[in-house]
Amino acid sequence: MRQNCDNGGMQKVILFYKFTPLPDPEAIRMWQFTLAQTLGLTGRVLISEHGINGTLGGDIDALKRYVRLTREYSGFRGTEIKWSSGGSADFPKLTVKVRDEIVTFGASDEIEVDESGVVGGGKHLKPAAVHQLIEEHPDTVFFDGRNKYEAEVGRFKNAVVPEVETTRDFIDELESGKYDHLKDKPIVTYCTGGIRCEVLSTLMINRGFENVYQIEGGIARYGETFGNSGLWEGSLYVFDKRGTMDFGDGAKVIGSCTACGGETNHVGDCAVADCTRQVVAHPDCEVLCSVHADASVQTDAQVAS
Repeated sequence: MRQNCDNGGMQKVILFYKFTPLPDPEAIRMWQFTLAQTLGLTGRVLISEHGINGTLGGDIDALKRYVRLTREYSGFRGTEIKWSSGGSADFPKLTVKVRDEIVTFGASDEIEVDESGVVGGGKHLKPAAVHQLIEEHPDTVFFDGRNKYEAEVGRFKNAVVPEVETTRDFIDELESGKYDHLKDKPIVTYCTGGIRCEVLSTLMINRGFENVYQIEGGIARYGETFGNSGLWEGSLYVFDKRGTMDFGDGAKVIGSCTACGGETNHVGDCAVADCTRQVVAHPDCEVLCSVHADASVQTDAQVAS
């Protein structure tokens, strides 16, 4: 029976992932669905033989209970939880699914995990250590591990932004040769909360990039640490009803409306009914952006759901 958690308490959103070997993903799926449903949570949880990746919203007490019970499973002990503003209303329903990958690069056979996480991935850097690396190695390059439309509203200064519409495009992009000149430079990969860079950094190392790093906790953790005073510029795209978020007042607006060219940090759905592309546009201009959209493209959020 579903527990009624709508008691007027504070609502929050949690984001989490854990790379760990799961010998029976379907059993984990059934347990996770029952647990989240009973607690009245909504959102999305993906499970594979490599681990778990989730975003859930609901009453804060219910979320705390979910976290405690999830961490009781030996493989999920120590799972880091990111708390964010929002709630169950930010997600239309609860979905818990088994997939080949918990973040879809199309490289399930290339990823190896053990109890410590992804094997052979980039070195983790805390936000302050990112600045130290740049001071010691001024030729350090930021490499965006997200989709192009996400980078259009926010990115690190002077970052390399690959021409990708979904994470599935990264392997071809890396193997195209256009980034070969970076293979001997320090590269800091970055993404929203860190999970995509766990895989991307591994794919880069496997293809000859020698000094690859990733920001521990991703852009979210960096923004919590430095706000708008660091090397991040603009807004952070998030995969829920909020669309984007800022790290405090006065965030720089770097996006340009696809329709009118004006400044905006708003990202919304393409206006064409069968088009699944996300576009940067003022809310009132989105209908005009349909001529720019490619109806064959899917976002990571829709691929994963």
